[in-house]
Amino acid sequence: KSYKKNSGSGGVMGMIQQIIADAKTEEAEAIQAEKDAQSAYESFVKDTNDSITAKQDSITDKSDTKAKKEGELTDSKKDLENIMIELEELANENADLHKACDFTLKNFDVRQQARDEEVEGLREAKAALSGAQLTLLQRSG
Repeated sequence: KSYKKNSGSGGVMGMIQQIIADAKTEEAEAIQAEKDAQSAYESFVKDTNDSITAKQDSITDKSDTKAKKEGELTDSKKDLENIMIELEELANENADLHKACDFTLKNFDVRQQARDEEVEGLREAKAALSGAQLTLLQRSG
């Protein structure tokens, strides 16, 4: 529109037009800033969701690993317990064998003396019986 009738109001009209132009510029800048902020927010949400998913996957993997390791630990504890029982049994058997060996070594001289006496007794008995057989053979013959 042309405002020739009010040509004296040119300064005010120019100022209003300048304000309108400034408002449009600021509105465009605000709209662009809002689009940029929305885009940044969407990117942030996507990154956050991806991060949450990755962390949840990591937690799941670590939980699985922990469960496997706990199972291995339980198995290892059972194996250790069984080995300790076996070692105790072997130690007891070793102690029993040691006692038996100590008894044998301690009484070796006594037992050897008894065997020697027994052998000597058998020789004497054999000699006596051989002599008795000779006597019987001489009488028969």
